[in-house]
Amino acid sequence: MIRINLITVGKLKEKYWRDACAEYAKRLSAFCKLEIVELNESRLSDNPSQKEIENALSNEAKAMMPYIDKKSTANIAMCIEGKQLSSVELSDKTDSFALQGYSTVNFIIGSSFGIADEIKEKCQLRLSMSKMTFPHQLARVMLLEQIYRAFQIQNNTKYHK
Repeated sequence: MIRINLITVGKLKEKYWRDACAEYAKRLSAFCKLEIVELNESRLSDNPSQKEIENALSNEAKAMMPYIDKKSTANIAMCIEGKQLSSVELSDKTDSFALQGYSTVNFIIGSSFGIADEIKEKCQLRLSMSKMTFPHQLARVMLLEQIYRAFQIQNNTKYHK
């Protein structure tokens, strides 16, 4: 059974977001071993300088590295400049990682300032959900739903229409 890690910067504060994620985690348990890794967000001033932002991204990258630097792991950076895929294409992509021998797929959601370039360079795919901007909490729920949908597509269920 493939392992899916959702590596995120920051925690879900509101119960309704946690409940939505828990629902998809429960649904995904039939298809994969899911782990949600919540890394600490770097604290920044109200109007951070570029140097402060770069330091924060670097610190967050160091926290991500133990999950990313593994041979049997495919990494997907969730970033605005990433490629947009349909649900079927995402399903095909995650399925192809398994066929290539990857036992784990990491989906990486950075802070509001993004993901450090050093992490993006280690990723097999840079993925964007949309050209629109979403709150990180909603993006996490949407991503879990799309991962669930990907497994439903792979298993030819009626969930995906």
